[in-house]
Amino acid sequence: MRGLFVTGTDTEVGKSVVAASICARLAARGERVAAFKPVVTGLDEEPGEFGRDHELLAAAANAGQSPSDVTPHTFGPAVSPHLAAEMAGMTLEPRELVEAAREQARAAGVEVRPAGEVAAAEPAGDGVLVCEGVGGLLVPITPGYLVRDLAVDLALPVVVAARPGLGTISHTLLTVEAARAGGLTVAAVVMTPWPDDPSPMERSNRDTIARLGDVNVMGLPRTTPGGLAEAGAELPVEEWVR
Repeated sequence: MRGLFVTGTDTEVGKSVVAASICARLAARGERVAAFKPVVTGLDEEPGEFGRDHELLAAAANAGQSPSDVTPHTFGPAVSPHLAAEMAGMTLEPRELVEAAREQARAAGVEVRPAGEVAAAEPAGDGVLVCEGVGGLLVPITPGYLVRDLAVDLALPVVVAARPGLGTISHTLLTVEAARAGGLTVAAVVMTPWPDDPSPMERSNRDTIARLGDVNVMGLPRTTPGGLAEAGAELPVEEWVR
């Protein structure tokens, strides 16, 4: 289907801000956008500047979604989804998560084809689904089913959110490699927050990842909940969802 899957090199690297900026930018261009995040954990902790992930995404998209539409499962402890579900005495079902994502896509007018069906030359639906993962790409949503598996099942190109500073080269290249090893297309790496005056190291990190990973790397500037569409205008989102 038409859309993007936003993952990250780790937790707390700005995935939700990147995903929300993409949603807001597409909505500002007149696209109908739905957001999806399979699981949100950590509700026991105080929210930061951008609030809860599913609330931020619901506000940035424009398909009339509630936070519970965006995210079907929420948990209090700030732990991996598979552990959060185990602690709550339940098991997350991959098929149900995939269908929940497809249902939100349909709400935005996204053409959702059966698995294996060849796409038409021109898409029948003009909506976009922006799906955000949980933690990194190899985080288990449930035992035996990783975040990467969800991206594969949804057949969406991947955008990798990464830090601009020290340590990001290895983390980002490993994520890109893991995505491609799973058969996914990596649309871009987005470093965030990208400073107004990047240091020589930050510039080198960006260029090194682009060269060694053979991937487009760009920066998303520091933004606010009210400035997501403006920040998203710095990204070539139109090219990513063609």
